[in-house]
Amino acid sequence: MTRLLEVWMLGRVGYAEAHALQERLVAARKAGEVPDTLVLLEHPPTFTLGRAAKEEHLRVRREALATNGFEVHDVGRGGDVTYHGPGQLVGYPIVDLQPDRQDVRKYVASLEETMIRLAADHGLEAARLPGFNGTWLEPESPRARKIGAVGVRISRWVTMHGFAFNASPNLGHFDLIVPCGIQDRGVTSVEAETGARPDLTELGRRAAAHFAALHASALRFVDAARARADVA
Repeated sequence: MTRLLEVWMLGRVGYAEAHALQERLVAARKAGEVPDTLVLLEHPPTFTLGRAAKEEHLRVRREALATNGFEVHDVGRGGDVTYHGPGQLVGYPIVDLQPDRQDVRKYVASLEETMIRLAADHGLEAARLPGFNGTWLEPESPRARKIGAVGVRISRWVTMHGFAFNASPNLGHFDLIVPCGIQDRGVTSVEAETGARPDLTELGRRAAAHFAALHASALRFVDAARARADVA
């Protein structure tokens, strides 16, 4: 079965605007008004707290973060505290897993595999770390470090939220939280590992191709002007 995957590449979008767009797309996908859709973007400096988040995993008070230009949002995805910011590719797949993809673990694995392949595109060998979501470099070693995060919400088998791949974000911002609630492992990026700063547009196209291949989907890129208009 070959499906259609529409890809919206939006550039930098505020978290609240992107969340509202996801909710509209989820409702439209449930109604059969739109095909599977992959929204690709980057956020301004933002911390998000999932349903399992602990407030103490914010190492700085919310008021101080806001004063210093960071957004903080409580969100409905799984997981703990994550950071989003410039230089990080965020992917929000709005996908109907019915009738033949109704397997949450397999879907999460497809997001991790998308990022494993993105890392490989830059000469980095990434893998999964048993017991933890996301994509890791040297996962079984004391130097294990996370290059990609995953957090999803699935309602009536339509997905929301997704993955975040570290191309060239400010890694110092991760020091302001306990990323994903994991105390004893680090965070990294393509730039930190290779010295190269990936182009996010090209990275987004590669991510779309990898995700589509994993879901047996044909790609259709939406005109950027139309996509940006739908954010408002």
